[in-house]
Amino acid sequence: MSDPSQPSAGAPSAEAAHQDQSSDPLSEASAELAEVKAKNAELADQYLRAKAEAENARRRADEEVSKARKFAIDSFAESLLPVLDSLEAGLAIQEASPEQIREGVQATQRQLVAALERHKVIAIRPAVGAKFDPHQHQAISMVPSEQESNTVVSLLQNGYTIADRVLRPALVTVAAPK
Repeated sequence: MSDPSQPSAGAPSAEAAHQDQSSDPLSEASAELAEVKAKNAELADQYLRAKAEAENARRRADEEVSKARKFAIDSFAESLLPVLDSLEAGLAIQEASPEQIREGVQATQRQLVAALERHKVIAIRPAVGAKFDPHQHQAISMVPSEQESNTVVSLLQNGYTIADRVLRPALVTVAAPK
């Protein structure tokens, strides 16, 4: 009969069975470490690429802003060139009558106003009797008037806005309180 304390020749030992069920812990840890290192290298590469891409985008945006600032006035200047051409053409006429000069100046003024309006430079022309607006008007003086106080009595000089921001307030005289 066989001794129960001795393993039988045909049955595997408990140790051998245990080793078969689980792999070598050292090789498992090595495999995990290699996998983690590969993932780390991949993530580091992705980070560097994303960082470089962000830096390139920032640099391109800076260049575009710089160009926009440098050439922002191009369109405005281009729209003023016909006005300059008209003035030069008017000055080239040696023997123009006062009526011709007046017509030329009016035509040139219309060109200038159109060029300014294309670029959102709009005149502020308060009507007589309009309420004084300190955001758009500058009172030069207060004069006695039959009008309600703090209303425009006369316009001395047009004001201008550019894209809804006051470039220059209109100069006005205002009715004094009674």
